[in-house]
Amino acid sequence: MNDNKVTPGLPELDRNPPTPYAFVDLDAAERNIARMAEKLAEHGIRHRPHIKTHKSLEMARKQLAAGAVGITVAKLSEAEVFADGGIDDILVALAIVGDRNLERLERLHRRIRVTVTVDSWEAACGLSAVGERAGIPLRVLIELDGGLHRGGRQPGEDIVAFARRIRELPGIEIVGIMAYFGLVYRNQTTDALEAAVREEAGIIRGVVSDLREAGISVDIVSSGSTPTSKLCEHAEGITEVRAGNYLYNDVSAVSMGLAEPEDCALRVIATVISIPLPGMATIDAGTKTLTSDRSHHTDGFGMIVGQPDLMIASLNEEHGMLRYDSEHISLSIGDRIEIIPNHSCVIPNLNDYVYAVRGGEIVGRIKTDARGCNY
Repeated sequence: MNDNKVTPGLPELDRNPPTPYAFVDLDAAERNIARMAEKLAEHGIRHRPHIKTHKSLEMARKQLAAGAVGITVAKLSEAEVFADGGIDDILVALAIVGDRNLERLERLHRRIRVTVTVDSWEAACGLSAVGERAGIPLRVLIELDGGLHRGGRQPGEDIVAFARRIRELPGIEIVGIMAYFGLVYRNQTTDALEAAVREEAGIIRGVVSDLREAGISVDIVSSGSTPTSKLCEHAEGITEVRAGNYLYNDVSAVSMGLAEPEDCALRVIATVISIPLPGMATIDAGTKTLTSDRSHHTDGFGMIVGQPDLMIASLNEEHGMLRYDSEHISLSIGDRIEIIPNHSCVIPNLNDYVYAVRGGEIVGRIKTDARGCNY
C-alpha cells in the first residue's frame, strides 16, 4: 500500500487516530489468505470467498490474486459495487424476488458472469424472465437447506421435484447446488467439527446423486462456512466453498479451535474513559463499534489482548462496560486496550474504512467500498 496515496473521499492519514478505531494487521490477513488458498488447492476445491467479511475491493483483489475463482455476495448492491470495481464473476447467495431487484439483476447479467441461488418457483420464474430478456440463460444454483431453515429445498424428493420443475423454464441454466450448514458453529471440539463437516458432505453427496439420477446437471457443488473450508479434507464431493470469516477470524473462531489469537487480523482499539467503582471501568467502544453479537462459546463482547481476566461484560451504543478483579488488575483513565471482536464480519460495515497496519504501524486504510450495501 502506498503510504502517500490518499483514497478519494478519505481524510489525510492519521497514524495516531482517536479511539475507538478498527484496524487490520495486513501480515496476518495475507497469511490467512495464503493458508486457505494452499489448503483448498491441495484438496482440489475452488474458493469463492464471501466478501461480507470485508466489503472491500482491496481485500477481494488479494483473495483473487491468491487463486479465488470469483466472489460471493449477499446482496445485489454489493454485487453492483464489486462489478463496478472490475470483478466479473459473482455469486449472489440470496433469493432475488421483486421486479426492481430483477431489473438490477438483468443489468448485472448483461455485463458480468453472475450466478444466483433459487429455492422457489416464484423466484425461478422471475430469474427465467431475466434470462429470456437478456437472450442469455441465467446461471442458477438450487439452494439446499443446510439445517438452519432460513431457506433452501429439503434433501430427497423435495429438491429433486423442484429441480425437475424449474429446468423446463427457458431462461435459466441449472449449474449446480448451494448449501450453508451454519449449525456447524454449534460444535467446539475438533472431533465434533470434523464429524459435522463429514455429515454435511455426506448429505450433499446424497442430494447430488439423487439429482444426477434424475438427469439434472450438477457441475458446481457449493458449500462451506469457514469451519468447513478449514476442514476441507473431510468435505468429499464439495467442489467450491465460500469461506469469508477466515480472512480476519475472531473470538468465535478462536473458541472453536479454528484460529489462534495471532490469526485474528481485525482488531479494535478503545480507551478507558471512566472507572466508576473498583472493578468496573468503561471504554469508548459500544455496539456501534464492536457489535452486540455474542461469541458461540465464550462470554463477553470481545477478547482483550494480553488481559484474559478483563471482561467486556456489556455494551451500550457508545460504551463498553469492563468487569475485573481490582485487587489483581489495575486500570487508569486513558489506558488503551486492544480488542479482538466476537464477530469480525460486522465490524467493517460499521466503518467507512479500517486502518491497515504492518509491524505495529499504521500504513494506510482499507476502504469499506460496499458499506451499507444491504439491499
